[in-house]
Amino acid sequence: MTRCEAASPALALVLLVVALTCVGVQGAALGDLDYYAQEVWSTEPYYTRPEPDPEPFSPSRPAAVGEEGHELRSSEQKPPKRAPKPKKAPKRETLAPETPPPGKNSKRKGPRTKSSEKYAGDDHSVHTGHEDVKESCPPLGLETLKITDFQLHASTVKRYGLGAHRGRLNIQAGINENDFYDGAWCAGRSDLHQWLEVDARRLTKFTGVITQGRSSLWLSDWVTSYKVMVSNDSHTWVTVKNGSGDMIFEGNSEKEIPVLNMLPVPMVARYIRVNPQSWFDNGSICMRMEILGCPLPDPNNYYHRRNEMTTTDDLDFKHHSYKEMRQLMKVVNEMCPNITRIYNIGKSHQGLKLYAVELSDNPGEHEVGEPEFHYIAGAHGNEVLGRELLLLLLQFLCQEYLAGHERIVRLVEETRIHILPSLNPDGYEKASEGGSELGGWSLGRWTHDGIDISNNFPDLNTLLWEAEDRQEVPRKVPNHYIAIPEWFLSENTTVAVETRAVIAWMEKIPFVLGGNLQGGELVVAYPYDMVRSLWKTQEHTPTPDDHVFRWLAYSYASTHRLMTDARRRVCHTEDFQKEEGTVNGASWHTVAGSLNDFSYLHTNCFELSIYVGCDKYPHESQLPEEWENNRESLIVFMEQVHRGIKGLVRDLHGKGIPNAIISVEGVNHDIRTASDGDYWRLLNPGEYIVTAKAEGFTASTKNCMVGYDMGATRCDFTLSKTNLARIREIMEKFGKQPLSLPARRLKLRGRRRRQRG
Repeated sequence: MTRCEAASPALALVLLVVALTCVGVQGAALGDLDYYAQEVWSTEPYYTRPEPDPEPFSPSRPAAVGEEGHELRSSEQKPPKRAPKPKKAPKRETLAPETPPPGKNSKRKGPRTKSSEKYAGDDHSVHTGHEDVKESCPPLGLETLKITDFQLHASTVKRYGLGAHRGRLNIQAGINENDFYDGAWCAGRSDLHQWLEVDARRLTKFTGVITQGRSSLWLSDWVTSYKVMVSNDSHTWVTVKNGSGDMIFEGNSEKEIPVLNMLPVPMVARYIRVNPQSWFDNGSICMRMEILGCPLPDPNNYYHRRNEMTTTDDLDFKHHSYKEMRQLMKVVNEMCPNITRIYNIGKSHQGLKLYAVELSDNPGEHEVGEPEFHYIAGAHGNEVLGRELLLLLLQFLCQEYLAGHERIVRLVEETRIHILPSLNPDGYEKASEGGSELGGWSLGRWTHDGIDISNNFPDLNTLLWEAEDRQEVPRKVPNHYIAIPEWFLSENTTVAVETRAVIAWMEKIPFVLGGNLQGGELVVAYPYDMVRSLWKTQEHTPTPDDHVFRWLAYSYASTHRLMTDARRRVCHTEDFQKEEGTVNGASWHTVAGSLNDFSYLHTNCFELSIYVGCDKYPHESQLPEEWENNRESLIVFMEQVHRGIKGLVRDLHGKGIPNAIISVEGVNHDIRTASDGDYWRLLNPGEYIVTAKAEGFTASTKNCMVGYDMGATRCDFTLSKTNLARIREIMEKFGKQPLSLPARRLKLRGRRRRQRG
């Protein structure tokens, strides 16, 4: 045999090995590139397969990595050993005051690490990412309504009001729970084949599930354990595994506190299902939930690019702690020292200062003829969106003023603006422990001593209405500036220190218009907030300035991106579209001692409650979109302080008359002038007969016209003193006191007697 003939078999063998190696490499590469694949485990429905016995939770281990995070080569891997014993299931995550859970503020994310994702070489693989540290993804948006009703599906439903569209985290039930708006998704049958499904409409890296029980005053329904499945086509499903068996996640132990379960490894798919395995013994399969996931970029999908909300404003979009809030205020003050001033109106129960920021061309002083406006947020500590919107507004006004934006410059120079971002900092500190997902519906709502600030003001409505029934208004009881009852001023009264601070603040500064930002709904509520009829919980109860309040409410709602959108889904139970995103507070639910009613009856200020979002405490990734939703409305509402009439009430010497009463014919509610004699009266366009009167002066009446253009109509008054006031002034000037008539008669009689004698 020749040398060539002997080498031929060896050469052929080498070529064969090389070819096989290339094929293997190519197959592996194709497997990695097959991004949208899903593994076909079985063509049978999942519920027809035999149920494996529940096993202890044992997450699959990540690929072996070296000391520097690189994967070990196959030649360095040791031979397989006997399968290790399954590990115990990791404890579920509930409210953790010191260590907030994932899926929250980005400032609390863990360190990033390199990770390796394994993809099956099949054409239908569901991707799983093995990571050393759990990745933190934001909520998909069940609570914020970013996920639409059409993206939620269920196996069965008990009735429409308990359909899949009601299975949203923190959704609240209506007063009547057998209506269209109940408090959870509830399955029509109680078996292991029930599920609630979310269609993300794009490939998403799912990282966790948050569950809650049913919102109900009468029933106790919640899921105690469940499985999680993912799919790319909604037909073939892959169950999240715990080693060799299906993983069983621990659910809720009561119906209100949210429970977070992180997936052992991220799962990449389009659909995700939660399949209840056990539930409360005396209840049904009912749940509310939120899904944590990171949508994967898809630049070729025009639908998603068209619906993505972006902002061009360079602002600090994050949740701010109390310390960070103070620092942000300081930064704004240093940027705009000529138009800003930081001050506090008092302290909270825990001693935290209630900081406010003033924006004006002359901060620190009231300018004659310049109206005062305020925004308040955070009366409920867990309604965080309003707090962050006001901090964003501070930054925006400063930046736009420095940039010379004509609209903002005019607003700042012609208005004295006060912004109080956090009225209940103690409540916020408690709510922030649970974070944006695990705080539930009410954690941090009240003050440290358990008081709801929004309803903690004196009930002046009852005093006014009882006086009107006795026909004592305005002869004995005024229709405005109603005095606070003595019992309310007592130290033993259950009044929050924050409430007393706000009252003193509003009595000191002559506010004309104000808005208190709240959360959990998307509507603007105007007074009265308390019904007049006894034993009623809902009744339309308008103020004498109802038309003005309606306009003010509509000015905010109509410029909001979503409030007046007829296609918008209701947040919980109420549809406010019939009144264009506005509502009379008493017709919604009666509240005694509200800030709105107190402000209207005790001061000149017209106050409204602005509910800025369905989600009280949105994830900070939602803040840019929420800012875009509310930015224009926040500015437009401030501009309304310049509607109506304004002016000065002076005496013949040109000195301003404080505490003069301004009355508008046909409106049974008066206002008063400030210490310098200036006033502002909010009115809709029209012609009005206005009267100014003060003690010791002759009343003066004028016709004042209010136009449609922005800017209040100037309507000044000059009052002359009455004859009696002049006599008293002359007598006091020369050190004499006017004698009473009976005493003068006695003196004259004595003189006559002396003359006769």
